[in-house]
Amino acid sequence: MSVFEAMANVGVGYFVSLAATAVILPLFGYRVNVQDAIGISAAFTVASLVRSYSLRRLFNYVSSKKAWHTTKPSPAPQGLIQ
Repeated sequence: MSVFEAMANVGVGYFVSLAATAVILPLFGYRVNVQDAIGISAAFTVASLVRSYSLRRLFNYVSSKKAWHTTKPSPAPQGLIQ
C-alpha cells in the first residue's frame, strides 16, 4: 500500500506545485507561461523526491543503529543456569 501512498503524494504534490508556481511567481514579478510552470514544478518535484528518499534512508539508518546500541540481551530464564 505504501507504493500507492507514495504515488498519490507525488501526484498531489506536483499539482500543488504547479498551481503555486502559476500563482506565486507572478506575485514576485515573474511572467510564467504554462510550459515554464510545468518545468519548474517538475524540477521541484524531483528535488522533493530526492529529499524525501534521502531523509527516509537516513532516519532508517539512524534508528537501526540506535536500536542496535540500546538493545540489551535478555536475561536467561531462571532455573536453566546451574
